[in-house]
Amino acid sequence: MHHEVSILFHHLNALLVALLGEPPVGWRRAMGLEGEPGIWLPDHVIMALLVVVFVALLLLIARRRYSLDRPTTLQQVLELLLSGLRNLAEDVIGHGRSRDFVPFIAALTFFIFFSNFFGLIFFLQPPTANTSTTFALSLTVFLFYNIVGIRRQGPVGYAKQFAGPVWWLFPLMVPIEIISHLARVLSLALRLFGNIFGEHTATGMFLGILPFFVPAMMGLGIMGAVIQTFIFVMLTSVYVAGAVAEEH
Repeated sequence: MHHEVSILFHHLNALLVALLGEPPVGWRRAMGLEGEPGIWLPDHVIMALLVVVFVALLLLIARRRYSLDRPTTLQQVLELLLSGLRNLAEDVIGHGRSRDFVPFIAALTFFIFFSNFFGLIFFLQPPTANTSTTFALSLTVFLFYNIVGIRRQGPVGYAKQFAGPVWWLFPLMVPIEIISHLARVLSLALRLFGNIFGEHTATGMFLGILPFFVPAMMGLGIMGAVIQTFIFVMLTSVYVAGAVAEEH
């Protein structure tokens, strides 16, 4: 299936070829670019890197202009967002246990929202409209909450939650629990990909046919970016809460 690319795709790859030469066959195979000579980085990787750079610069600007007496609009927005994420983590994960997880949840929030938002800028592409990005995010969440659960409860204590409420059910419960945890990777990745790819495709079609719907489509796009970010972050918080819950 042919996908549009961002304005940076050809220019950045041309620059990398000029600096580094043609990418090796092994590199192209690892990046999923077989049969595409002269391409160092696929477009979704370029867009993901752009999101990281953009968020880093945004937070650096906010940090340099931080003031208790005269907070800027950006500072107030970020403080409101972080306060909301702290409250979400406390409500879902639990009071006194959520503080350590707010940085991870905030990082997911910034990356996913701006990745989704890039789909509304006509010369850019949303990296979350590519399954490689969404599966990378879901695998990161999967590894994070399992590692956290093992560190908080120990390998034996964490493994007990897979055995079910009564010991004699463990031959049935263990495979069910393993499958359900692995299914989280699939559901997180495909839900985010499907919604963002669908919204981005539908927006492009409507703008090509009915360009006077631009403001309405932009509003719907921003709403979709916010909703999909919230769903991903909320489910991540739920999974972390299950991993660190003492009753397990």
